[in-house]
Amino acid sequence: MPIRPILQLGDPRLREVALPVENPSAPEVRSLIQDLADTLAHWRLTTGYGRGIAAPQLGVSQRVIFLKLPGVEPWPVINPEIIEWSEEKIVVWDACLSFLSIFMQVERRREVTVRYQNLQGESLEFVAGDDRNLSELLQHEIDHLDGILAVDRIVDIKTLCTREEFEKRYRDSSPYAVSSPATIRL
Repeated sequence: MPIRPILQLGDPRLREVALPVENPSAPEVRSLIQDLADTLAHWRLTTGYGRGIAAPQLGVSQRVIFLKLPGVEPWPVINPEIIEWSEEKIVVWDACLSFLSIFMQVERRREVTVRYQNLQGESLEFVAGDDRNLSELLQHEIDHLDGILAVDRIVDIKTLCTREEFEKRYRDSSPYAVSSPATIRL
């Protein structure tokens, strides 16, 4: 499967609301997920960044995200929606493969419950919290499906910094510091 280009900040397609997937078990959905997996693996290998990717970042207006966390099986998430969220909020460092030279602090909910479909079309629910910063990651990727970018959620413009400054000052204490395998197969 090909490594596909990732749309960059300023491309209007990143601001579009993605369409629901009608048939999660369709071969084209599996192909899209493999493209997401291969593209994410490539970026992780070449930059050291990337835990998740959304179909709109490849210019595909479908509600599909793909997550690969260290030590965990690859996780395709189809038609995700946040159905519950905690009152408690957290402030975290965020960046994006669509603007990897920019980092900022954003506000997210500490815990969310996500309803989604798997590749067989089964509807599942998952409660995500602080473990592996999964709540923050799911909110970031689901935002992509709604045309919302991390820069829209910045808490203080003074936290905006370059990748180089983030690397120097903050990377060791962030979830980005963990490496993962270069190749991901479903």
